[in-house]
Amino acid sequence: MGTTQLETVPEPKYWHLKTVLSEALDSEFAIGEILPNERELAARFGVARATLRQALEQLELEGRLQRRRGVGTTVAPPRMGVAVGDRAHSWEDADDAAWQPVDSTEAEPPAAVARLLDVPPGTLVHTVRRTRVSHGQPIAAELLYVPSDSVAGLTAIDTPPGAPRARAVLRELRRVALEGREQSVELGSARADDAKQLDRLPGAPVLVVTTRYTAAGHTVAVAVATYRADTCRLTFGDGPAVELLAS
Repeated sequence: MGTTQLETVPEPKYWHLKTVLSEALDSEFAIGEILPNERELAARFGVARATLRQALEQLELEGRLQRRRGVGTTVAPPRMGVAVGDRAHSWEDADDAAWQPVDSTEAEPPAAVARLLDVPPGTLVHTVRRTRVSHGQPIAAELLYVPSDSVAGLTAIDTPPGAPRARAVLRELRRVALEGREQSVELGSARADDAKQLDRLPGAPVLVVTTRYTAAGHTVAVAVATYRADTCRLTFGDGPAVELLAS
């Protein structure tokens, strides 16, 4: 990994350096290996430490590097392929160990979700919170918004608070015969609640998957799932998740 002349490159220095470092990670470093310190790397590439930090921060955001307190900066493992297709992203797999019900409350949904549910402003809906775990690591946090009409058989007497209530709502939803679903994916920033569940800092990059479930010609539920953008890539369809190398 030799010194690179950056002065004649039209793109920002840190961005070009990020590309050079990314190639070096693929060819010269093993997963989990600790990188040289910032002083050594800056001298090696002939750049200011501020430029180096920008490149390292970008690589961390992209999931190529991990900064571990007391250890240093290490090469991150490949991103996990996470299936979000028909079977993998629904309430039908409520008993799957990959998803863990956390709690369920009645609350007013965000305006955008209320529009998808076609409910008047101020309407309270069941809000189920779940987390998705892979290899013991939290990778997604989900809020599932369910109007009362979709779970008409749910009664307060057998729905204690917390995870049991979440399971009760999911159990009642499984009685609904779905007709279809629509999904969209966008890049976003982790909110405080989601960041805490995903063991990330607020504002960290995330992938937000919004799913609208329909039955009998109307929306029966809307799910908003927030996935860690630094550790996963999303796959769609009914097949198994595919392990993909980080780019």
